Amino acid sequence: MERLIVIGSGPAGLTAAIYAARANLRPLVLAGGMYGGQLMLTTEVENYPGFPDGIQGPDLMLKFREQAERFGARIEDVDVTAVDFARRPLVVRTAGGEREARSVIVATGAAARWLGIPGEERLRGRGVSTCATCDGAFFREKHIVVVGGGDSAMEEALFLTRFGRKVTVVHRRSGLRASKIMTDRVLANEKIEFVWNAVVEEAVGESHLTGLKLRDAENGSRSELAADALFVAIGHDPNTAIFAGQLELDRAGYIVSPGGTSTSAEGVFVAGDVHDIRYKQAITAAGSGCKAAMDAEKYLEALEFAAATRA
Repeated sequence: MERLIVIGSGPAGLTAAIYAARANLRPLVLAGGMYGGQLMLTTEVENYPGFPDGIQGPDLMLKFREQAERFGARIEDVDVTAVDFARRPLVVRTAGGEREARSVIVATGAAARWLGIPGEERLRGRGVSTCATCDGAFFREKHIVVVGGGDSAMEEALFLTRFGRKVTVVHRRSGLRASKIMTDRVLANEKIEFVWNAVVEEAVGESHLTGLKLRDAENGSRSELAADALFVAIGHDPNTAIFAGQLELDRAGYIVSPGGTSTSAEGVFVAGDVHDIRYKQAITAAGSGCKAAMDAEKYLEALEFAAATRA
């Protein structure tokens, strides 16, 4: 019987583990086969406090992990395959068997949608990104391309005008899906240009991005666009498939948190991008991991006090 199981090992999960371990809860962290979250796919991180010279994403997550283990968190690099939050104790299943816990923190994150084109994966962190807040400052006075047509893409484009000499929005349709207010803002910005009815087919470059291969969605003609950076802004998918039917999810699949970090299941708390539709930053994920651990600690105190009183 575990007092607390943390599912996930990005900034939210490992921060929760740090706080829970320091509270003597001896949390078990089920980190997944590939621990560390989205920062494992990034290169230099410049906006995480405490690292004035920046730090590589994988190095930052290794420090998170080492700190959690230092205080007594137990970390297993296994994937959770199913849960049963209707039972008491709570049940978490992996390929290795079934675990029981009095409380659980879900911190499984969200995965950015990629284009799935040649060169994209190879050039991630070398000009290809999904986070303008994280990487925009690396491209001062450069030509930046944003792919997408919704509000998120327009927010990214507007933010990137602070750094790039020019921002080009490539969209597969002839009009934006963004709200009118966001559409008006980008159309009025002199730094933003548009390539309509176009699909990005390949990211080009050896050590870093140098351009994109485009296809016209109407007539099929092909062209090339020189670019220093590509920001893919076509949305995120929360990693919540195993929680369907177990926790309340919103229409986009994010875990609903009606109050603080609590969920629809008693004793189950949530942290990080798996319920954060808006911010999706390492620092905000870490902060919510702290809150989830503190809420879980208070929950366990009340639960165990009630059990002692009945005894």
